[in-house]
Amino acid sequence: MLTVKILGPGCANCKKLEAVAREAATNAGIEVDFVKVTDMNEILNYDILHTPGLVINEKVVSSAHIPTVAEVQGWLTGA
Repeated sequence: MLTVKILGPGCANCKKLEAVAREAATNAGIEVDFVKVTDMNEILNYDILHTPGLVINEKVVSSAHIPTVAEVQGWLTGA
């Protein structure tokens, strides 16, 4: 099972990123454990400058924008 973390304070963009990631996982038929990280100190550990951030199995794959469902699906299948 993959672990996907959504990094951000819980803003509208963070929620949109989570929805995109969930849709990508469903489309790919991949079992994913989703974790929301809202603590700024923990977010800073991932060395991103802007949220929202997307982390798959502890690897930052996106920050500061919302990728497409197809992009996230590709990252999930490649992980």
